[in-house]
Amino acid sequence: MPMIHLTVPAGVLTGPTRDELLRSLPKTLLKWEGAPDTAFFRAQAWCRVEDVAAGGFAALEDDLPRFRVDVTVPEGGLSQRRKAGLVTEVTEQVLTAAGLTDGDAWRVWVLIHEQPEGTWGAAGSIVRFKELASLAQGQRDNA
Repeated sequence: MPMIHLTVPAGVLTGPTRDELLRSLPKTLLKWEGAPDTAFFRAQAWCRVEDVAAGGFAALEDDLPRFRVDVTVPEGGLSQRRKAGLVTEVTEQVLTAAGLTDGDAWRVWVLIHEQPEGTWGAAGSIVRFKELASLAQGQRDNA
């Protein structure tokens, strides 16, 4: 199931803005995966924000904040079109939350990690992509 790990410099995202981003990023990921908006799939989409202390996240050119978004999905879960849409929307959400503009987009990097089939486990079992796709279709059909 989809997971997002956002790494940010400490203090850049705070309060309600941070909380909203924690809710919006997994919703965005589910949307681009094409998962149904059901309690089961929402419960499987996770987001974690990791704050890095001052000096622990820097670039050679300046001290402006940088953001790394690691997205983990099952292999085959995102087409190239969906990956591009996900990267665009996640970048926009991070920029907005940080109070930045489109001119700062190069400070947000989104890395998509596709988890190979047979290496994804939950509930004590290996979870296969086609099983998830079948479950999604069944939930769409019952909606």
